[in-house]
Amino acid sequence: MIYNDTIVALATPSGSGAIAIIRLSGKNAITIADDNFKSVTPKKSLKNQKTHTIHLGHIVDGKRTLDEVLVSIFKNPNSYTGEDVVEISCHGSSYVQQEIIQLFLRCGCRMANAGEFTLRAFLNGKLDLSQAEAVADLISSDNEASHQIAMQQMRGGFSSEIAKLREELLNFASLIELELDFAEEDVEFADRAQFKELIERITFVLKRLIDSFAVGNVIKNGIPVAIVGEPNVGKSTLLNALLNEDRAIVSEIAGTTRDTIEDEISIGGIGFRFIDTAGIRETEDVVESIGIKKTFEKIEQSQVTIYLFDAQKNIASLEDVRIEIEKIRNKHPQKPLLVIANKIDTLTDIQLAEINKIIADVLLLSAKTGFGVEQLTNSILNLINTGALRNNETIVTNTRHYDALLKASEEIQKVRNGLETGLSGDLLAIDIRQALYHFGEITGEITNDDLLGNIFANFCIGK
Repeated sequence: MIYNDTIVALATPSGSGAIAIIRLSGKNAITIADDNFKSVTPKKSLKNQKTHTIHLGHIVDGKRTLDEVLVSIFKNPNSYTGEDVVEISCHGSSYVQQEIIQLFLRCGCRMANAGEFTLRAFLNGKLDLSQAEAVADLISSDNEASHQIAMQQMRGGFSSEIAKLREELLNFASLIELELDFAEEDVEFADRAQFKELIERITFVLKRLIDSFAVGNVIKNGIPVAIVGEPNVGKSTLLNALLNEDRAIVSEIAGTTRDTIEDEISIGGIGFRFIDTAGIRETEDVVESIGIKKTFEKIEQSQVTIYLFDAQKNIASLEDVRIEIEKIRNKHPQKPLLVIANKIDTLTDIQLAEINKIIADVLLLSAKTGFGVEQLTNSILNLINTGALRNNETIVTNTRHYDALLKASEEIQKVRNGLETGLSGDLLAIDIRQALYHFGEITGEITNDDLLGNIFANFCIGK
């Protein structure tokens, strides 16, 4: 896939603003910009300027001046795409933006496709495929954790790990392939003991990367937290307290929330999606019954469940609460569950002691006054495994990478089993080649037009 044309697109969000940036890339980018640029300095041609310089002037359409602009020049190969790139900073009027873009289209440019600037960067060797995908993740990151993961991947952390493993495996593959050429002499070029050590190391790294997807995927998309409990225990009040706004309707009438209400906040740099659910109870109301059914669905989908109960209930009812909590724990033994006693602001120390006696590991909270909300958010953070983030380890967030790692792991296990059973070199080579193929899929050594089309179709036009 080779591009010989010049593309243009708006690199900043569409709409009016203080400034906008229009980006051109391709072999004629500087020439087209220069033909329509009138510098404040007489006879100053953009084609004769050094790379990475900025120039003040006007974009003109014949004798008509469209706007006063700053033009940035980036000459190949030292640009984002690896081609000649021009970025024009103009005023943010939608009319001005479109006038300039239409002018360049008439002068030989073509509108860029989604993600085409980054696609050209990949094709010109400025980024590998996983780094290119990280660009999209960086743009969409809305909290510290997802930003940190995207930056780490864009800087090549994930790529370098995969590339190193692939290179070592490729070296052994070459030696085994060489053995096949000397099959009649029965020689062994690849040290099987060293090869086993390499396979063990690859297996360990692959397992770590695959396991990291469980954390990375939820951090990237926001960690879902379901708030459940009986009606009128303060679930909506808690959601409002967490969000610090009146997001959910609060009423003394039981069953006010009949559908799930969701909103996102960042806690400790990590995005959480809190879900206020319908109260769990027996009801003949058809609409409320549908809401309760959705509550159980949200428990299934959540990473963390908060079970809220009314601390003002009598001791007999607290025993029922304890039984309900055990039911949830038994049904989802691997899922973190936080148990919260709400409305404690009117209780005595003796009553609080009774609650602690009946229900273990309970958090005390008053959603109405805000008491205990900070302790709750700290408890939620403690449940999430962020050690890999703190240690700056590679975390996999991309489903395509995850799938390729799983397939590579399967092939590596075949190689491992083959070594243990004394499998012939020609059969070992087949499994090694398959593992190398899946490694190459991640970084882009192995690719096709359909794959690239699917990846870059999700980018914005100007990137």
